Order: sequence, then C-alpha cells, then structure tokens
Amino acid sequence: MKLATYRDGSPDGRLLVVSRDLRHAAAAADVAPNLLAALERWAGAAPRLQALSDALNGGRAAGAFEFDAAQCMAPLPRTFQWCDASAFLNHGRLMERAFNTPPIPDFDTVPVMYQGASDDFLGPRDDVPLPDEALGIDFEGEYGVIVDKVPMGATPAQALAAVRLVVQLNDWSLRALGPREMKSGFGFLQAKPSTSFAPVAVTPDELGEAWRDGRVHLDLQVEWNGASFGHPNGREMNFDFGELVAHAARTRRLGAGTIVGSGTVSNADRAVGSACIAERRVIEIIDHGEPRTQFMRFGDRVHMGARGAAGDAPFGVIDQRVVRA
Repeated sequence: MKLATYRDGSPDGRLLVVSRDLRHAAAAADVAPNLLAALERWAGAAPRLQALSDALNGGRAAGAFEFDAAQCMAPLPRTFQWCDASAFLNHGRLMERAFNTPPIPDFDTVPVMYQGASDDFLGPRDDVPLPDEALGIDFEGEYGVIVDKVPMGATPAQALAAVRLVVQLNDWSLRALGPREMKSGFGFLQAKPSTSFAPVAVTPDELGEAWRDGRVHLDLQVEWNGASFGHPNGREMNFDFGELVAHAARTRRLGAGTIVGSGTVSNADRAVGSACIAERRVIEIIDHGEPRTQFMRFGDRVHMGARGAAGDAPFGVIDQRVVRA
C-alpha cells in the first residue's frame, strides 16, 4: 500500500491511503489520525489500511478523491528519530577527497551514521528556506526506511523485518559548514537543514522486485533547473537497510517511526551522473584539477523521482525551489 499525509493545519497532518497509480486517495482517519499513530499500533492498523488500499485500487473506496501531491507534507512530518548513513562507499570515498579528511576507520565494515533533526521535515513541493547562498547549498538524493519498534541489539535480519515503509528523500546539505563540523568529532548540526521527502511512503511489497536484499533497486533521477544531473541506482549500497537499522539499534531501542536513510545514492559508473553537487565537484577536481560546477543559488529548483521499469514514480516526486530564509 501507499500512504501520504495531507496538510490540515496540525503538525502531523491527515493520513491518506493513495492508489497505486498516485491518481486517487482516501482518508484513513477511521484507522489512525496520522501516520505516526498508525506506526505506533501497526499490527492493528496495517490490515485496515491494506483493506482500504485494496478498495481504493479496486474503485470501491467510499469518498475517494483526486490525489494532489502539492497538498502533501512529508509522509511523516515529524518523528522521534532520524538517522542518516553513508552506505554507498563510492560516495564516501569521494567525499573524503572533497573535504580533505583522513580515511574513516573501518569504513568498509562499520556503517557511518549521524543523527539529524526530525522535528521539521519538508513536503515534496515546499520551498526550501536557507540563510545564505555562500553556505554551499547542495541536494542529496537518497532512499530511506521507516521502522516499527526495534529492540536494542537486534540482528540485521531482525532489523530488516521491522521495516514497515520505504521512502525517497532529499537530505539537504550546506557544504561550507560540513568540514568544520566533521573535524570537531561531534558530527553534523548546522550543515544539515530540514530534510525533504517525496509525497508517498510505500510498503516494501509495493516495490516488487525493486525491493530485494534490503535495497531499493531503482534509478533515482535528479534534475537541476530542468537539466538532467544523474540517475544512480540504489542497488550499489554497500550496507543494506537491515545492517543500517541494526547499527542504529546497537546500544539503544528504536521507537516506531524511526527513519533511517541510505546516504547519497552513488554508483561507480560515472556515466550515470550523481545525486549531489559535491560528488560531481570532486569528480571534476579528479578530472580537471578544479571544480567547475557551483552550488545552488536562491531560485534554483531540484526535481527528484525514483523510476520503475515502466517509467512510473512509486514515491511520487520531489520538486522544490531554494529561497532565502
């Protein structure tokens, strides 16, 4: 099934079930007022949401209406925890070169992860307010999962079994602030503004063969100001989502609604392009001795959408403009 959250004036929005083709929706208030509430009692809510989804896709849902992604908040507008990894080692190695930082110990065997802000996620059409162009505004196309409760010390298999929904996201970065925060040893704070999400969260079964081995095997197509920027595929994650969630749960319990991100989707084949500007700039330094691509300016737009084999966008798309705060 596919789920979304419409604006209703409340911080958590109104839960919807969305049709497979993203054309229609039905309110799910009889099941749960919002997605976080549904996740917190998933065992009881999921069968009822699935029944509503089946009715909607079969043209039998009472009160169905046209779905408008422009009315969407993030599927989870806020939650208790958001952890983002760097599971594509190709990207990680390039970023080490970009920031001139020493190799991270055990980078190939232990996931790298930071804990981001989870109180103010952005919807797929929201403007992105930021304070200064000089901060190095960059997009980062990613996939992520939303989990049920995960016990401390869960194995990767147990962690993967706790995945309830898959999402597509843009983990915005301010590159001028990143190097200092990384060198401080305390991790990102100011360099990571609010994260944006595609309108629809999907259960893993909705992705079919595109969800396997704990990875999203879909191209993530990225456009910047209408020009193609890249279409890397999620299959090259060096750590799968089970391993990432288990890493986050090694010394703590994870609450229902915790989101874990993949980090920037990145492929070894340069021909597919990139999902962030910083990666392209590093490649330009390698090839030409200097970066040639500038970071984003106010008024710039970024468009991101995962694409299935039939050209469909299972999560919908992110289409946003950067503006001065």
